[in-house]
Amino acid sequence: MRRNVLPGQIYRHFKNNLYQIITVATHTESEEQLVVYQALYGTFKTYARPIQMFLSEVDHEKYPDVKQKYRFELITLEEQKNLAPAELATESIVVKADVPIEAELTEKSISNRKEGEVAVNPDLLSFLDADTYEAKLEVVTDAVKRLDETTLHSMAVSMDITLAEGSREDKIQSLMQCLQTLNKYERGRHR
Repeated sequence: MRRNVLPGQIYRHFKNNLYQIITVATHTESEEQLVVYQALYGTFKTYARPIQMFLSEVDHEKYPDVKQKYRFELITLEEQKNLAPAELATESIVVKADVPIEAELTEKSISNRKEGEVAVNPDLLSFLDADTYEAKLEVVTDAVKRLDETTLHSMAVSMDITLAEGSREDKIQSLMQCLQTLNKYERGRHR
């Protein structure tokens, strides 16, 4: 093999997309070496491909305009530093929502966002950062008028609880009752 493929390495495909190596696996029956790698764009899909195919040269008869010699070429650390953030999406993932999230936004945060991007709901962040059930309950109480279905669902999922069916108000009440119950037992445990 002409190159060692190692977890964490970033490769550029000849179609100019970036991928990060997850691991090199062994097929259970054929014992063929497979490269498991993840796209660093779009939905960050994960793929597996035989290592020989991963390291093979580009078929220049099929792709005559491609200048790259190999199907996947390693991106060095120096090259990674020069990549634009849009090219290398490993540092931060932008949350995109179909439904706008209502949140207090500063003029600066609005101007720094691209069209279609949504800031993470600050009430959800406060909820996730709260260390106790009492603090979480306080966040919900303070934000009760701003909480939408998506935020309520995210809060419930973060605590591994299921909210009551029904209206938004029913779900808020269900979340608050769970938090009050958990807080009661949390306080009792610390006495």
